[in-house]
Amino acid sequence: MDGVFDLAAGRERLAELQDEATTAAWRSTVDSAAPGFDEWIVGAIFGGTYQRQHLTSRDRQLLIIGALTALGGVDPQLSGHFETSRRIGMTRDEIAEALVHLVPYVGLPRALAALRLLPAAPTSQPRAGSSSSS
Repeated sequence: MDGVFDLAAGRERLAELQDEATTAAWRSTVDSAAPGFDEWIVGAIFGGTYQRQHLTSRDRQLLIIGALTALGGVDPQLSGHFETSRRIGMTRDEIAEALVHLVPYVGLPRALAALRLLPAAPTSQPRAGSSSSS
């Protein structure tokens, strides 16, 4: 697998997905607990995993939301991915419907907990020119 760790590509992808304040907040938290780990996350995840082909950013967000909802107890991360989903053009209704679809797989309590976070998630507008119709 080429490009397993590409710090430059990771920084570029991260800038597409998250606003500077969000990125600075998690990087500071991670770096204060484990110095240098934030750079590994950027290089390996955003510069590696996110660079792989065959999944769109929308696909990745749906998978991440499903995984985080199933895990539970990760409200800050789930809220952050709701914001990222909005940044890439997903609507609030699409995110809500994805959470409803998860009920038989992750359970009603986990899906309800995620739905409770959705209204509180920042509501940035989808990027111009993006279409989310089905």
